[in-house]
Amino acid sequence: MIELHYWTTPNGHKVTMFLEEAGMPYRLIPVNISKGEQFRPEFLAIAPNNRIPAIVDTEPAGGGAPVPLFESGAILLYLADKIGRFVPPPSEVRGRAEVLQWLFWQMGGLGPMAGQNHHFSMYAPEKIPYAIDRYVKETNRLYGVLDRRLADREFVAGEAYSIADMAIYPWIVPHERQGQKLEDFPSLARWFAAVRERPATQRAYARAQEINAAPTVSAESRGVLFGQTAASTQGR
Repeated sequence: MIELHYWTTPNGHKVTMFLEEAGMPYRLIPVNISKGEQFRPEFLAIAPNNRIPAIVDTEPAGGGAPVPLFESGAILLYLADKIGRFVPPPSEVRGRAEVLQWLFWQMGGLGPMAGQNHHFSMYAPEKIPYAIDRYVKETNRLYGVLDRRLADREFVAGEAYSIADMAIYPWIVPHERQGQKLEDFPSLARWFAAVRERPATQRAYARAQEINAAPTVSAESRGVLFGQTAASTQGR
């Protein structure tokens, strides 16, 4: 059983997409980040960076104590290795490298840049034209990188659906909020539609609706989400 500490964000969707695709049994434990539940001591014991998602694998390979894990990319890789699907094994050096480099591309590039795009375009208390322009353009550049990558292959790492696709897709879902038009990126649009239509993707997003049907950021929650300091990581 996988215990998934989750909220309805792109990083949260990555893991439900994987679990639904893999058919693994899991239990959702909502962590309402707008209410500050990510700062509870019991959550920080699993996820010291006070970010969702996090998991606890109650039945790790080889037995023994449950394995807690935070960081969505690390979770995807751990789960894929656990079941031997959606990432090639270490013995398949080239295929595994293809998946991992695009997983890290999302973790280090698309996610952070699109996240800053969201922040300055939608949530910042004052509109800063330079910041908005900078992150909208960088998001556009990254979409271009992905579009070129998908021009001659079905999925991001080749012909097989992988954790790289699962990591990237949720960050493309809010493309309109990011100031992007999918029709400008035909290969990306084709891939996006294919992933969206997968039954597991639809089930994952249906779970999100059960938890948080109408995500909003209020003045109060903005302070919780964007006013964190080192004290936040200590449960204070």
